[in-house]
Amino acid sequence: MKSLWSQEEAQQCQDELDLRVYSSRLLGRDKTLVLHGGGNTSVKIREKNILGEEQDILYVKGSGWDLEFIERPGFAPVRMAHLLALARLRELTDSQMVNELKTHMTVASAPTPSVEAILHAILPYKYVDHTHADAVVTITNTPNGLNSIRDIYGDKVVVLPYCMPGFDLARLCAEEFPKQVKDETIGMVLMNHGIFSFGDNAQESYERMIKLVDMAENYIKQQKAWTLLHTNQEIDPHKSRYKDIAQLRKDLSLKSGRPMLVHFNAGLKNLDFIHREDIGDISQEGPATPDHVIRTKRLPMLGLDLDSYIEDYQDYFNSHASSSKQAVTMLDPTPRVILDHELGVGTVGATAKDAAIVADIYDHTIDIILRATALGEYRALPAQDIFDVEYWELEQAKLKKSGGGPVFAGQVALVTGAASGIGLACVKALRARGAAVIGLDIDSKVEGVLQGPDYLGLTCDVSIQQHIVRALDKGVRRFGGVDMLVLNAGIFPRSRPISELSSEAWQEVMQINLNANLMIMRETYPLLKLAPQGGRVVMMASKNVPAPGPGAAAYSVSKAGITQLARVAALEWGADNIRINTLHPDAVFDTAIWTEEVLKSRAESYGMTVAEYKRKNILKTEVSSHDVAELAAEMCGPLFAKTTGAQLPVDGGNDRVI
Repeated sequence: MKSLWSQEEAQQCQDELDLRVYSSRLLGRDKTLVLHGGGNTSVKIREKNILGEEQDILYVKGSGWDLEFIERPGFAPVRMAHLLALARLRELTDSQMVNELKTHMTVASAPTPSVEAILHAILPYKYVDHTHADAVVTITNTPNGLNSIRDIYGDKVVVLPYCMPGFDLARLCAEEFPKQVKDETIGMVLMNHGIFSFGDNAQESYERMIKLVDMAENYIKQQKAWTLLHTNQEIDPHKSRYKDIAQLRKDLSLKSGRPMLVHFNAGLKNLDFIHREDIGDISQEGPATPDHVIRTKRLPMLGLDLDSYIEDYQDYFNSHASSSKQAVTMLDPTPRVILDHELGVGTVGATAKDAAIVADIYDHTIDIILRATALGEYRALPAQDIFDVEYWELEQAKLKKSGGGPVFAGQVALVTGAASGIGLACVKALRARGAAVIGLDIDSKVEGVLQGPDYLGLTCDVSIQQHIVRALDKGVRRFGGVDMLVLNAGIFPRSRPISELSSEAWQEVMQINLNANLMIMRETYPLLKLAPQGGRVVMMASKNVPAPGPGAAAYSVSKAGITQLARVAALEWGADNIRINTLHPDAVFDTAIWTEEVLKSRAESYGMTVAEYKRKNILKTEVSSHDVAELAAEMCGPLFAKTTGAQLPVDGGNDRVI
């Protein structure tokens, strides 16, 4: 561990809360300390209220904020006097606790305070930091973990046995901390959970955390358990499994009752882990810390036997639900982590972000499991403790209040010609509705036009079948399947009469505008059949189909060809619950095909100026890529659920089309 503290950066902070924000971000920057909203920090500040009365306030991390990106509004101000009074109660339910925390904040708009707010309040230090450091969790998840922690730290830390987070943990700390604390104490270890550090100022508390975790890492190194050896397992690079992944995703979605995304990573680290002889034991112990169960469930699925996993989960629920403090409703029983010898580590989520978070957590979990195993044995908490967190009263409350997500949540769209123009606009429109999107384009800038876990841009020549197959394999490994296909890629050649149209120019247009779309449809058909809510295809044709113009023979014929292809596909694929509809845009000038040269040429062929040509429709309006994309996205949604084989103009009104 290395301290990231910069005196120069710290001097930019205006007050104690600014310093709290700064040091919290330093902790959040290190993924071996906290992951995706994990951990919490606080600072105690004396300030005057509106009546001029001084009061002690605990500024503690608010629910929903990530330490890496937290800002001042991310800290909830709670009156210390009330928190200390709550700590003296013998009992307090979680819902009562949350109500007391929220009703004793000094800023009504602040986020809900961390469930560890009372614990932070009773620790007699100005700054308090709490992380789930990998190294500490590794050691505490071993049979000899308690003795190891005492050997490493001595009186530098207070050690508490595992206890359910929230009020129970605060009560335990209130009783035990005063008994164990010494002058040299700078932190506290919660077995199988994490570690606290504290100090009189932000730098002291932060650097104590770094020091304590560094001591844990050094212990693991001294025990020769730090370095993880790899055996370089490999999978056959020529064996495509994307159809199997799509089938698995459909089964997962049907069992969970909603579309789900699946991301598979077959990196060497993951394959080495899965191919261990003891994988059946070490992977079935439980999560590294109970907090992870909300994201990962207690156990990963070994292999692809989904029915057996669900049966085991139901047994787990039935075995432990009776011990719960209140009646609980069983959660979705499908796995969030899948370990398969050929596919690698699969992570499942209702969104691409959810699946990516699970992937990050399990990547760290693998390191923790392997290092704990090297220390002697990886041993997680008993199943009942994990169940209690998974079915926490607060989590059950969230479940009951949660509404439906975006219309395309858990669904995957593939868009061709996605680097610019209508294609890029379609990517944005589909993402805005919750879809994860695979964007293909021959222009490599497609890989970086958008960022985020819900977008995968791939350089692909859609006129080459091998490129299409390779792109589908990558896309399905990333998201699990394809639900929606927007066929937009195409070229619009320079205007020329038939008498001057060469065979080479004709064939080039046909290959890209017509043949390529046939290949993509053929290759994606098995995936569209497996779409949990039915496959959808939107074909981007042209006004030139119903109303061709002079000088555009190849373009017009190619677009007429894909229109007819879409009509036939609608007839053939309807039985597979796949619907295919066609859009006929016209005069969409914010696209790559409308260069100044092409625009001028087309205007001249109509005897118009460029300005006149841009608004040569009945409504005298310009049609944008956004306009086309919005309709394309809606055609994939419930509004068009009963429509297939349709053709719609997006042209501002054309007298020849009408």
